[in-house]
Amino acid sequence: MKLTTFNFFLLLCFSAAFTITVKAQEKPKLYNPEADAQADVQSAVKKAQAEGKHVFLQIGGNWCSWCLKFNKLSTTDVQIDSLFKASYIVTHVNYSKENMNLAFLEKLHYPQRFGFPVFVILNDKGERIHTQNSAYLEKGDGYDKAKIMEFLGAWNKNALDPKQYKRAGN
Repeated sequence: MKLTTFNFFLLLCFSAAFTITVKAQEKPKLYNPEADAQADVQSAVKKAQAEGKHVFLQIGGNWCSWCLKFNKLSTTDVQIDSLFKASYIVTHVNYSKENMNLAFLEKLHYPQRFGFPVFVILNDKGERIHTQNSAYLEKGDGYDKAKIMEFLGAWNKNALDPKQYKRAGN
């Protein structure tokens, strides 16, 4: 078969279009089913201690459209992204048919009971201080920026500092 320049060009265009279509259909890989959740969280706790922050666990899976929506908003909205970077070490904990991380989630008192994503805040000692049902942060078919910012502000390290709540003169 003789390949003309035109046929070669058509073949090249089809190949490029197919590659772009396949890549567009691929979902982001936020969660790693093969990751050791306990080790990842221990590493995040050490980093939180060093930086004076809390640990923010986003528990879910690559199969979860709401998990992907939350991650997209939290990493593309400048104000939300800034709040995360200033106050939290963010760690994604996988929950999927490949790896449900059940032993690890048991230690967190079964946050999966709220659906996905579910958020768990750990202090700089690795102790669970809050579990958040993400449905309370939703609005319509997405998330409510004001609710997310309020949530992040209410659970950061400064908000839980007892010095913030002492009366003047004490």
